[in-house]
Amino acid sequence: MNDSHLRSSRLFQGPPSEATMEKNVTARIRSGETLSWSPADDEHAIAFAYNQAGEKYESYADGDAQELYAFDCKHAYGDRRIWALLDDKLRALRSSGARSIRILDLGCGPGTWLLRLVTRASALGFTSIEAKGLDIAEAQVRRARARGRRLAANEGLQLHFETGDICAPLPEAASSVDLCLCLYGVLNHIPPDRIPSLFAEVARVTRGDFIATMRARGSTPTICVGAIEDARWFWHDDRNSLLEAELQNGRRISLGFHLFAADEVRALSSSRFELTELRGLDLFHGRFAADRRWNPPTARASTAFLQELDRLEDLYCRDPEFVDHATHILLMAAPRKPRSDVETLQRRL
Repeated sequence: MNDSHLRSSRLFQGPPSEATMEKNVTARIRSGETLSWSPADDEHAIAFAYNQAGEKYESYADGDAQELYAFDCKHAYGDRRIWALLDDKLRALRSSGARSIRILDLGCGPGTWLLRLVTRASALGFTSIEAKGLDIAEAQVRRARARGRRLAANEGLQLHFETGDICAPLPEAASSVDLCLCLYGVLNHIPPDRIPSLFAEVARVTRGDFIATMRARGSTPTICVGAIEDARWFWHDDRNSLLEAELQNGRRISLGFHLFAADEVRALSSSRFELTELRGLDLFHGRFAADRRWNPPTARASTAFLQELDRLEDLYCRDPEFVDHATHILLMAAPRKPRSDVETLQRRL
């Protein structure tokens, strides 16, 4: 058989079936292979995957890099809702008379959200803006730094992007951060048993709000480093919280990825935070989004249809039967204040 026939036969073999992938995982477990997360190995795998994702990842995750507020990527609905919350927080802080702000973005990627925030904070009249983005993928941090250079001349702005592990102790002083972010799949990559110590650090350094999103158990699929159509095949092993995929270019990825339930998020966060919001984000918009590979331009949703989806989102986003089926779970919280000696004594009596 010549090379062309070999290539053709491979092309039509298609991806492994669900049964085959599950069988392979089971065989690996029976052979004694440890599939549970090893933090050091997984950190390397995550950093490597996002380093290799290239500029295409930025477009997939955040849309047009030149249009910070276009919100035109696949996650546009979720982006708009998150931005509305963040903008409200900036406005409220500025209206309180504050002229300085400190922002921390954990898992900042190419820096889009931090750039949005500092640009808006400057427009609102903050005269001292300290902002730091932290990410484990050095290539993404380099992109963030390059994008941030155009703001270097802004008076009163200190903008830093650093490579590092968000699970390590944070160097920020206690109660020094006004707004802390950890958006989209970042927390899904963290082994659940490491979340409490991470949340403890976030609560320690934050004096304002902590806003996080994470993929829900009933969400639509993701391969994290690109659009789902970039994958030849993918498989999420829920028991071991592992995502495996083969991309169209032949590259394989194997990443720790834990899907969250709302009750789990509440249990992990409630000891350190007062929860002000815990709800589903994008129950309907993502599922009704047109696919350019299939839907003709004439199938574009009407304004009335999108408004109805908005109404349904608001109606069901806090419904316990629906939350875990959203694309993401949205957490908004503030650190619990230490109890005074009097309060502690009263609780003991």
